Amino acid sequence: MILVEDWAEIRRLHRAEQMPIRAIARQLGISKNTVKRVLAHDRPTRYERPLKGSAVDAVEVQIRELTASPRARRNVSTACA
Repeated sequence: MILVEDWAEIRRLHRAEQMPIRAIARQLGISKNTVKRVLAHDRPTRYERPLKGSAVDAVEVQIRELTASPRARRNVSTACA
């Protein structure tokens, strides 16, 4: 993963120093494809974790049905009293 500082350094070397992509990759110890990917974007890419479901998602409907039933409400109201 490229840090923001590395992203800025790659862009500086390429634009201000006119350094070739291959030389940047060699100097920083990263792939030429990584350098090309950085130069292709205007902003640093941001890592986003894919959303995962909860363990409860599989039974959420049944839980809601059970808690919405009149019997469940009666049990809760007597337990709180």
